[in-house]
Amino acid sequence: MNDVPTPPEGLAGPMKAMSPGVVDFLFRQLVAGEPPEDTQWRREGTVLAEQPPGAELARRLSEADLDSLTPLELFEYVRASQRLVTWAEHLKERAVAHYCSDQPARTPGPA
Repeated sequence: MNDVPTPPEGLAGPMKAMSPGVVDFLFRQLVAGEPPEDTQWRREGTVLAEQPPGAELARRLSEADLDSLTPLELFEYVRASQRLVTWAEHLKERAVAHYCSDQPARTPGPA
C-alpha cells in the first residue's frame, strides 16, 4: 500500500549525457554566480562557431576532449564538424570534376 517507488537504474535525461567534469564545472559556475558556459575560451581566440573550415578547424576538433565540453560547447562542436564535412565534400567534388574533365591526360616526361 505504501510502497516506495524504486528509482530507475542509472542516470536518465540530461544527466546521462554529462560527464563528471561537466557537472563539476556547472556546479562551480552556479556557486560563483557565473553563466553555465565557459566564457574564457571566447577570450582566448577564435571560437569553433567562427573558425573557418580547413586544417586548423580539423586540428582543433581532433584535439578536443569531448568529456570536458558543456552541452552548449558540444552542440557547437557538432556544428563545426558538420561545416568541416561540407567543406571536405566540396573539395572532393571539385577534384572529381577536374579528374573527369576533358583535359588531355598528363603523362610524366622521360627521366
